[in-house]
Amino acid sequence: MKIGLFIDTWYPMVDGVIKVVDNYARRLTKYCDVVVFCPKTRGYSKEEDAALPYPVVRCAALPLVHLDYDVPTPMLDPVFDAQIIQSGIDLVHIHSPFTVGLAGMLYGKLHHLPVVATLHSQYRQDFERPIKLKPAVDVAMDSIMRVFNACDMCWAVNSGIKELYEKEYGLTAPCKVRLNATDHRPVEDRAEAARIVNETYGIPEDATVFLFVGRINYIKNIDFIVRSLAKAKEMGLSHFRMLFAGKGQDEEPLSRLVQELGLSQEVVMCGLTEKPMLERLYARAKLFLFPSLYDANSLVQIEAACQGTPTVFLEGARTAATVTPGVNAYVSKPGEEQYAALIMHILQHPEEYNRISAAAKRDLYLDWDTVVQGLYEDYCALLGTV
Repeated sequence: MKIGLFIDTWYPMVDGVIKVVDNYARRLTKYCDVVVFCPKTRGYSKEEDAALPYPVVRCAALPLVHLDYDVPTPMLDPVFDAQIIQSGIDLVHIHSPFTVGLAGMLYGKLHHLPVVATLHSQYRQDFERPIKLKPAVDVAMDSIMRVFNACDMCWAVNSGIKELYEKEYGLTAPCKVRLNATDHRPVEDRAEAARIVNETYGIPEDATVFLFVGRINYIKNIDFIVRSLAKAKEMGLSHFRMLFAGKGQDEEPLSRLVQELGLSQEVVMCGLTEKPMLERLYARAKLFLFPSLYDANSLVQIEAACQGTPTVFLEGARTAATVTPGVNAYVSKPGEEQYAALIMHILQHPEEYNRISAAAKRDLYLDWDTVVQGLYEDYCALLGTV
């Protein structure tokens, strides 16, 4: 069996979808052959591609000024088309409905191959941000849903996303929930991990640490985190540090907001960090603050759960569909004062926190080996080999 994974961005860019596809591909090599089809993103290296445990085939792409992403142009790359044909794939798995994903779906249909799609994103939000006319958004949504509805099977990253696509986006293709996971492992020596984090980022040993990991982009509601902590400080929160681990287009606006709200001493910009340090950061943090209403099912909340660090979500977040509020995570009412008040409540109730922390690790931590074994069985069913 040979699986083709199609994605519209790739390393050296790093985001949740890229990490999902990479983890799929690495583990699928235990069961079958895998090829990743993706664009030539700026700064990519043929040597780094060759070092991966599976082949990578890239198509031409056009860089967009002032944006993180490039626009793949497989339709203008006949060499790419030839490489798909030469790959001899038996099943197409697309991870976006745009140019590379569309190329994969069309190839699958043309050659009568099963086509699977993973529903990673809330696309209407993506379209509504740059496109202000609802009719134009509707046209864009109709375009991508034609791609998904042409697939033989869709996988939603949680029940909330499945419901969104079926009830609001018009998904008619068969759909099931296929949860995300993490390749992180629990930190064995938490005291040593805390020491390293404290030393690296200049954090007092007895400071309460809050954490955000991901793109430094306002679509993730990171400015809400800063404003909420300013409110919490007014409520009496003291001796804490807020760590932002990641890079993105809104680093400067965020830094200005931090200064304006008088949190320069408390907020630490960690930049991009390698996996061992990320695991230590999650272990050092008291809470993972994730008020994003944009994410579908972020890997970072699973990474936090791996270390027993509960996440504080906002009510209405699709990415919180896998949690039970007050059992293995916290969910705040909308509003900065409510979010701040919940943080204060958590810190004032250590027994409740300890219970929720243990449940987060027990209920929400899921490893990729388990997930990939299940998806391989789905592939086999689609190909009629089981």
